[in-house]
Amino acid sequence: MDKETEKYYDDRADMFLTQGWKDLIEQLTSDAAYINSVEYTKDVNDLFFRKGQLSVLADILNLESAMNHVQEDSSDVDNL
Repeated sequence: MDKETEKYYDDRADMFLTQGWKDLIEQLTSDAAYINSVEYTKDVNDLFFRKGQLSVLADILNLESAMNHVQEDSSDVDNL
C-alpha cells in the first residue's frame, strides 16, 4: 500500500473514533428507522424517495465496516 492510500485509511480510522462520528451514526440510525416506515409513505413517489434515502444512509452506516474490510483485504495481499 502506498503512503497516500495508507494516510487515507488512517484518516478514516481517526474519524471513526471521534464522538462526532458516533453521534452522527446514532442520529442516522434513528432517522433510518423512521424513513423505513411505510406507515408515513404518502404515495409511490415518496416510496421511491425513501428508498433512495435508505440507500444513502446504508452507505454511510456501513462505511466503517467497509473500510475495515478493505484494509484487511489490502493487508492480506501485502502479506503474500
